[in-house]
Amino acid sequence: MKYKTSTIKVRYSETDQMGIVHHSNYLKFFELARIEWLEKLKMPYQKIEESNIVLPVVRCDIKFIKSLFFGDLFYINVFCKKKPTSTIEFTYQIFNQNDELTTEGSTTLAFLNSKSMKPQRCPKIISDIF
Repeated sequence: MKYKTSTIKVRYSETDQMGIVHHSNYLKFFELARIEWLEKLKMPYQKIEESNIVLPVVRCDIKFIKSLFFGDLFYINVFCKKKPTSTIEFTYQIFNQNDELTTEGSTTLAFLNSKSMKPQRCPKIISDIF
């Protein structure tokens, strides 16, 4: 399953002294893509959290290929390669306004019961989406 985000513009506050997007912002971009996709699937984070589930990131990986700069436009392709279990894995590709691949990455999120903070299986309502 794949989703392409709307276009995003690099803000000045996301860059370092060289005008390049600071590496710490890429996890924020990934989160933005996940949230946008889940909303399009009619499964917003609020609905998930109302079901007493939280989804902490337990693993992440980022490969920087080409820099993004202040004012650049970009979009993110986000994938979910396999059906969720007690975790859900997302893969990301960021492309600039010239459709050049700039960044690849992945995150793994765990399904936890928000009251006990213990792992649990992916709820059926979410696994059915994927």
